Amino acid sequence: MNNITALIQARLGSTRLHGKTLMLIEGESLLGHLVKRIKASRYVNDIVIATTTNERDNAIVEFAKAENLKFYCGSEDDVLDRFYQASALYGLEAIVRVTPDCPMLDPDVMDIVISKFYEGNYDYVSNVITPTFPDGLDTEVFSFRTLEKAWHEARLPSEREHVTAYILKHPELFRQFNVKREGEDLSWMRWTVDTQRDLEFVKGIFQRLGNRGIFHVDDVIELLRGNPDLMKINSGITRNEGYLKALKKDGGYEKNIQ
Repeated sequence: MNNITALIQARLGSTRLHGKTLMLIEGESLLGHLVKRIKASRYVNDIVIATTTNERDNAIVEFAKAENLKFYCGSEDDVLDRFYQASALYGLEAIVRVTPDCPMLDPDVMDIVISKFYEGNYDYVSNVITPTFPDGLDTEVFSFRTLEKAWHEARLPSEREHVTAYILKHPELFRQFNVKREGEDLSWMRWTVDTQRDLEFVKGIFQRLGNRGIFHVDDVIELLRGNPDLMKINSGITRNEGYLKALKKDGGYEKNIQ
């Protein structure tokens, strides 16, 4: 498994929780937590941060420099182009797409998705086609050739804003596989950070488990079983809310990422 790169899309202009990417949890930014967890992967060889040319995102560039990470600054709205240009610049072959929305990303889950990508010689593998993992453990792996085809052919605003939307809508063009969680379906759980309530929930997890270093899915499940009130903090928020809003902008295409 050579040249497997985690490509992180990161900006500070989030409409739902402005500046969340560099917000601190237990003294570390969401982006910093994510980078640490990616580095715990057995398979990821490198990390690239794909941010924007917006001046406010200079802080993300400074983070990348301080962490000795590669970075690319591109379009704020055409995220698909940003991903393509960053991948072309650094000659990426296999790309793991992750976001700072997921500071609790489990490196073991990420490695399962990466392994399946190579075992099956797929164009695209993820755990989000039919979600069974908590929202916030999202991992997508695809080849540069797949990304390039989507970059050439995607036309709708939602397909340019959401990197893999075109790929997911065209299983006839791309060999796809969905990784399902063994055991209980946990897709109803919300471990991502899109709102202030989400941030408070994730803070609660890190306050209790952060001293363990890299904690995993089972650690969080055990904690939540003993502290059910934690899950009430951010309950009732729609999954993929940002993508659903984007669909309305380009005519309401109704097939979402599920």
